[in-house]
Amino acid sequence: MAQSKQKRGFKKKRYTIPFILLLLLLAFRLYLPTLVKNNINKVLADIPGYYGQIDDVDISLIRGAYVIKGMYLNKGTAASQIPFLSFPKSDISMEWKSLFRGKIVSEIIMTSPEVIYVFEDQKEETGDANVDDWTKALTEIVPIAINHFEVHDGKVAFVQLSAEPNIDLQIDNLELTAANLRNVVEKERILPSPIRASGVSIGNGKVALEGYMNLVKEIPDMDLSFSIQDADATALNDFTNYYSGLDFDKGTFSLFSEVAIADGHLIGYLKPLLTDAKLIGKGDGFLEVLWEGFVGLFKFILKNQGTDTVATKVPIEGDLNKVEAGIWPTVFNIFENAWIKAFTGEVDGAIEFKDAFQDENLTREQKRELRKKEREKEREQRKKERQARKG
Repeated sequence: MAQSKQKRGFKKKRYTIPFILLLLLLAFRLYLPTLVKNNINKVLADIPGYYGQIDDVDISLIRGAYVIKGMYLNKGTAASQIPFLSFPKSDISMEWKSLFRGKIVSEIIMTSPEVIYVFEDQKEETGDANVDDWTKALTEIVPIAINHFEVHDGKVAFVQLSAEPNIDLQIDNLELTAANLRNVVEKERILPSPIRASGVSIGNGKVALEGYMNLVKEIPDMDLSFSIQDADATALNDFTNYYSGLDFDKGTFSLFSEVAIADGHLIGYLKPLLTDAKLIGKGDGFLEVLWEGFVGLFKFILKNQGTDTVATKVPIEGDLNKVEAGIWPTVFNIFENAWIKAFTGEVDGAIEFKDAFQDENLTREQKRELRKKEREKEREQRKKERQARKG
């Protein structure tokens, strides 16, 4: 009898222990999304100078994936409360095809992400906020190296609230694909990672980006081309009016750019292009009409009469090997400065009046004018010397 009871007790334990383990595994599976959510929120909360959080996490163990929902990040000193980064849905999963090549890497597919650069928020100086910190934190959220990256229906915008009216330059409907980022295939290539993107700019321009990169290096190598074509020029009026005092009554705007980075040296250009554009003044007064006429003359001199286009080319160059503030902030600053430079101008003093003349063809009047300018320059120089002695 005792032996029979002992057998029944053994059978009961044999079923009870697996049942308890199953309950524990089920409980852990149910708690896992909360655990991952809390961990990600802790990572975001620990970024110096920034704050952010996520709303929810879904886990799919079968395909080795998790989906982050409602993620945002902003600078701690931001006054606008417009999230710098807003990622409604990010699907992070194993890239199974790379397992057959002996590599454990991940892929990310983002739906409707937004990157909104509010000029005043990001230019606010804070001692602890650093771009490298939040970029590093975001990569820590993904435990496995990223090899494939996709964006669907994304948005990138530049906003300046201090301008009147506010400046809002944006690219909508952004579709982007970047593959082989960890160089799983085509290892013999110098630039093994292709990138392609398309979108719609302000003024309904066609946006295109294509090229190749090597992100495995500490300072990435890349060869990229970027273009915005056939955007309505009047959509740029808030921007051009604020930075250069120009308004467009009609016309189309295009922008072409190429950039290459090799061993830390960046070189490229920005080329804005205006087609069939008409510039207008701010009013009907004499000065406004005079300014409109001057701009019209400037446009006539610089435009291609056959295609009715006005273009300029702004070179970009920089050394990234001795950067202390971080590679990506420096690259952004180089492009930001070049973009503003494309729409503004300043006198650098490199051209003098006499440079416009060819000595062998000078008329008497031109010689007289040249001597007059030289005497004025000498008098100005002597005046500066006297003031320096008195000081």
